[in-house]
Amino acid sequence: MTAPPVPDLDTDLFIGGELVSSDGVPIAVENPATEEHLADVPDATPGDIDRAVAAARQAQRAWAKVDPLSRAELLHECAGRLHDARSALGRTLTLESGKTLKESVDEVEWCVTAFRHLAETARASGGRVVGPTKPGQMNFVVHDPVGVAVLIMPFNYPLALLAWQAAAALATGNACIVKPSELTPLATLQMARVLDCLPPGTFNVVTATGAGAARLVDHPGTDMIAFTGSVATGARIMAAAAPRIKKLLLELGGSDPFIVAGDAPLETAVPGAAFAAFLNAGQVCTSAERFYVERPLYDEFMSRLLDTTARIRVGDPLADVDVGSMISGPARDRIARTLDRLHDRGATVLAGGGVPTGLDRGYFHELTIVEVGDPAGQAPEGEVFGPLATVTPVDSVDQAIELANASPFGLGANIYTTSLRTAMRAATELRAGTVWINDPLKDNDAAPFGGQKMSGLGRELGSEGITAFCEPKHVHMDFEAAPSPEWWFPYERPDVDA
Repeated sequence: MTAPPVPDLDTDLFIGGELVSSDGVPIAVENPATEEHLADVPDATPGDIDRAVAAARQAQRAWAKVDPLSRAELLHECAGRLHDARSALGRTLTLESGKTLKESVDEVEWCVTAFRHLAETARASGGRVVGPTKPGQMNFVVHDPVGVAVLIMPFNYPLALLAWQAAAALATGNACIVKPSELTPLATLQMARVLDCLPPGTFNVVTATGAGAARLVDHPGTDMIAFTGSVATGARIMAAAAPRIKKLLLELGGSDPFIVAGDAPLETAVPGAAFAAFLNAGQVCTSAERFYVERPLYDEFMSRLLDTTARIRVGDPLADVDVGSMISGPARDRIARTLDRLHDRGATVLAGGGVPTGLDRGYFHELTIVEVGDPAGQAPEGEVFGPLATVTPVDSVDQAIELANASPFGLGANIYTTSLRTAMRAATELRAGTVWINDPLKDNDAAPFGGQKMSGLGRELGSEGITAFCEPKHVHMDFEAAPSPEWWFPYERPDVDA
């Protein structure tokens, strides 16, 4: 399985509206489905970082003065360009990420809707008027841009998550410096060229390893850090941003539960479960990892799930398949270590567990289902982030909700049920940023996305995703310029008892 080369592949940095060469050490980018070398991108030098910050700061001052309608119109142009480039962007994304071509093209389309929706949401939500405390006054709240926002992206959805953040940041008058994952930088650099209709310096892309990212985080010229990734790295970013009290937006993953109530419709719950577990080879922050199935349905659910999983096609992501490869060898090795831990706890592998037959080259992994008899043995040390689902029977929805909440994460949660009462219990009792009822893993540009507990800080999308990149300012105005003797000096002694 040898993928053809990608024509006109951009590997330079994108700073100030231009492609910029760098003397940085090359970072090799690999095709994870073939283990072949795709390209080298530079590990940005301190000088490259400084140049990007300077370009962003200069551009942001002018961009903040552009009226919201004009900014929205330009973001709509970006959306149109992304739609036109969806095939080229999708192909590049598949080559560097290993996800299927359908999922890659879908991801670009999600960028299109995000740019369009967030452009209009920002235009409609510039602030609010609040009631004054006396006649002749007006009080209103305006949303100032934060300034220069650093967007540090993950490998799994490098374009969609970038669009969620960049569209909101740009729509509210900020400039962006994007640091893509070292594993998937090529589609992001290509996207920068697609978006070159933006004013130079408002959207910059620098490829870098940890040192470059750290310089962006603590640089005196950056004002906000948005990061998607692990809890450990997120904690380090919080610490690095603390001395300058920089604004943060953190999405730090999850270990999402999936509850199958005793009244669940299995004809939809089973394919929904397979989708929630194995989308993008399970490399989704909202992947369902912990399944809790009420005992009356357990045997039939498991039989159907195993049958459905066996029919899911894993292979060359450019071919007619459903699931591609994992992102890297270390990512696949982590699944093996997780299986070892589960085995030590008495778990049983019912499907998968190794490398698919005939796919020895590339970082493929079988879709794996593990039965855990004791729910206490199901709790993971961290996010699995791979095609591995653990399933355990439960005695009641009460027990399922208790187990679902017994995690340090709180990004998403799922339930299948035909009971309105059960559905509303899940909606109110599950501690997660999103609760999906009978339709797992679907996002809505108009609704906020983010997590509770250790899953992060802040929200993307929706009106909340707009205000994440703003600083609220209260303006108090007395338009009559009336005197305020009751407040001014000299004070009169209040008539109160001594």
